[in-house]
Amino acid sequence: MANAAQREQMKNGKGFIAALDQSGGSTPKALKLYGIDETGYASEAEMFDLIHAMRARVAQAPAFTGDKVLAAILFEMTMDRDIAGMPAPSFLWQERHVVPFLKIDKGLAAAENGCQVMKPMPGLDALLDRAAAKGIFGTKERSVIGAADPAGIKAVVDQQFEVATTVLAHGLVPILEPEVTISIPDKAAAEEILRDEIARQLDALPAGVEVMLKLSIPTVPDFYAPLIAHPKVLRVVALSGGYSRDEANALLANNHGMIASFSRALLSGLTAQQTDAAFNATIAEAIDTIYQASIT
Repeated sequence: MANAAQREQMKNGKGFIAALDQSGGSTPKALKLYGIDETGYASEAEMFDLIHAMRARVAQAPAFTGDKVLAAILFEMTMDRDIAGMPAPSFLWQERHVVPFLKIDKGLAAAENGCQVMKPMPGLDALLDRAAAKGIFGTKERSVIGAADPAGIKAVVDQQFEVATTVLAHGLVPILEPEVTISIPDKAAAEEILRDEIARQLDALPAGVEVMLKLSIPTVPDFYAPLIAHPKVLRVVALSGGYSRDEANALLANNHGMIASFSRALLSGLTAQQTDAAFNATIAEAIDTIYQASIT
């Protein structure tokens, strides 16, 4: 079952979630931003070794602690590897006081009604058993909303809650991530439909159940305040969605009670070529600015 100290940190802690969960498809892009292009590795195994080294370097940076980083979302392969000689989830919680989460989705299905649900997840129960045994507190699952289409959005939210029910049955806390693409012209309208669909599903959950939500920063500040206040929502977190760190921070600060769960906006400016001193200073500055935007 979910650890009580970790739940308290996720419910009431000041700070944000680091998303360190780039998967196979997004790893080459993440490595390129880190200063390693495709000529820097000869196989997928080498590629994953390099991205793990980057994540381990981030996790071991002096500023990467539970004082400002409440939690980290891991890719399955990261969960199964070591950081500083310890299993990654154990290192994060025991050494850094950072709550470990696991990305569980297998990517997106083709668009239908302007939206993309998640691909099937064979072996999900076995993965959740393994995650719980390794000390993982919760999970994250991502879908994409590309239009204010009621049928498309309902399908996304229904699936998100269906998977969340499986996660909850394993004693883990799910983060539902129905991402609204920030560049669509009907973003505000999509957010209205999304908020109503989420509220409907939350109301139908059994008493005592808690989930988390990871949402695009809304067009209208504080638009998700009713979800943040909902008794079945442990925390609402924001994805950076393609905004620069400065843009994402400025927009997030206008949404009270919503905290960051940034990936690219957290890691931008870090390179493999940096000295440890430069790397640690860069990540410390990023952590500080995202923290400040998250405590409004």
